[in-house]
Amino acid sequence: MHVLKRPEADAQALATALIEAKQQVGLCQVCFHFSADPVCEICRNPNRDDSTICVVADSRDVIALEKTREYRGKYHVLGGTIAPMEGIGPEQLHIQPLVQRVSQGTVKEVILAINPSVEGETTTMYVGRLIKPFTRVTRIAFGLPMGGDLEYADEVTLARALEGRRDLD
Repeated sequence: MHVLKRPEADAQALATALIEAKQQVGLCQVCFHFSADPVCEICRNPNRDDSTICVVADSRDVIALEKTREYRGKYHVLGGTIAPMEGIGPEQLHIQPLVQRVSQGTVKEVILAINPSVEGETTTMYVGRLIKPFTRVTRIAFGLPMGGDLEYADEVTLARALEGRRDLD
């Protein structure tokens, strides 16, 4: 609705910008995050920790994690999750490049940060088994959002919150 209310020149400028973005932005050759360069800013950054890789399903997850300003390692974007009902198997994802990165021996930890859906759990288990022989494999904790009420949380979320508990500092 907003675009329809704007002058035609604004709509044309938006359309041109979208086409240019589609033509200029591709995938990083290392981690498969969106990038206008062959290697993305995160992979090129010498201040990032090369010994830790956070594995996510797509680039939106990288953006969400970067907003926290807590994670200082590198990433690997799978490009989705294993979803047999949709015809997406491990071959359609960027799993083998991850195994190659990890098998070189310089990675000390791989953090699996994939959504806890059925497809996400399948992908987490599959990827975890492939890279476990090479390095430490962890996964992010799942639980209650800030401001959430226990009484409204489902059983799986509460169980995950209990499993992911940690000592108070």
